[in-house]
Amino acid sequence: MKNPIRLATAAWMAAWMTASVALAAVSPQEAARLGQQLTPLGGEKAASADGNIPAWTGGIKSPADAGFPNYRSGDHHPDPYAADKPLFTITAANMAQYADKLTEGHKALFKAYPDYRMIVYPTHRSAAVPERIAAATRRNATTAHLTAGGNGVTGAIEGIPFPIPQSGVEVFWNHVLRFRGVAASRTIGQAPMTASGNYTLINFKDEFLFQYAMPGMTEAGLNNILLYFMQETTAPARYAGEILLVQETLDQAKENRRAWVYNPGQRRVRRAPNVAFDNPGTNADNLRTSDQFDMYNGSPERYDWKLVGKKEIYVPYNAYRLQSKQYKYSDILKKNHINQDLARYELHRVWVVDSTLKPGMSHLYSRRTLYVDEDSWQILAVDCYDVRGQLYRVQEGHAINYYELPTLWTTLELVMDLSNGRYLALGLQNEEPGSYNFNIKRTPADYQPSVLERRGIR
Repeated sequence: MKNPIRLATAAWMAAWMTASVALAAVSPQEAARLGQQLTPLGGEKAASADGNIPAWTGGIKSPADAGFPNYRSGDHHPDPYAADKPLFTITAANMAQYADKLTEGHKALFKAYPDYRMIVYPTHRSAAVPERIAAATRRNATTAHLTAGGNGVTGAIEGIPFPIPQSGVEVFWNHVLRFRGVAASRTIGQAPMTASGNYTLINFKDEFLFQYAMPGMTEAGLNNILLYFMQETTAPARYAGEILLVQETLDQAKENRRAWVYNPGQRRVRRAPNVAFDNPGTNADNLRTSDQFDMYNGSPERYDWKLVGKKEIYVPYNAYRLQSKQYKYSDILKKNHINQDLARYELHRVWVVDSTLKPGMSHLYSRRTLYVDEDSWQILAVDCYDVRGQLYRVQEGHAINYYELPTLWTTLELVMDLSNGRYLALGLQNEEPGSYNFNIKRTPADYQPSVLERRGIR
């Protein structure tokens, strides 16, 4: 496999690593491959050599394209692939046969849990985006650059900034800036599972304004805020009324994210600079860090990034059963891991990126290996290593196409702790009234600290 990092010489590489601004834009000739040999977002259009990964033919572009013309935005998503039959099942007994297409994290799960299995289905390259996002990606390809230390992006708006990536940190930013609609709300459950399989469900109401993706937005118009996010804990009673507000910055070399929390007991809003990096995630019982929400978020500054290349890997994909209202949370949440009969794995090409903690920096994870979907830039799996260099936790992003937009995004995120048999399930919607509501109308004024006190419930 050729190394996709196209550097002329080792000396040039050393200069690039120390440059305040890394050159990242590609030539117009390279950008012209988008929508031709490459998908609009930069994936390989062609099928794999053996045909097990089919050619990308446009993905699912609408509810009608999915086979559900009467689908209403906000409902749970019917499964367009419900009639598929499994190809085979991977177990601890036959894992070696498929080892070259498994992540290190999945191999560890097979070794840790004798009942763990992965049911593999035919591959469907369902990912798609609106044409305006594809057009913006073509524009960005020749203009986008990293800012100082790779800690931000400039010269890009609306679309993917680096569809033909030349470094690992560019892939990270592609994930952060991938299209997820403009504004949306959802109600979800979070289950911090004990080793024995028990849990107390945490309920959230989330909403966001993805300013970066607004039609007609300019980089100057962002005022350096790419995303506004608000999360209210609604249950259980001892946590109800807690609200988190985040204003995420595009160029974190200029300014780190801004965050505030509202404490209902104190009736007080305060700045929360610790909502970042490896500080504990909200009410997650120490099973995830702040920067593991949405698989990986925030600033990349504490890590060195290496673009390993592209591989064919069995990853969670088209996981419509995990959102289906046909199942209860108790059907999904089992001891040590979710009910693998309801999970779906497919063979996809993914970008493999290693992030290794920089000398002098601190984080719960000394290294993280990311597996990033070539068709959507959604992180689908992460291997997390502890300070001793041992595999510690495994993340999975079970993704579906939200075909009313369309976009590929997770419906359920998992963080599985290999050290104690516990795991966290975030994004549960099966027993909620519906899925994301992408029809809400919001402005930046709705995401200011003064709003938190007015939204406080006690």
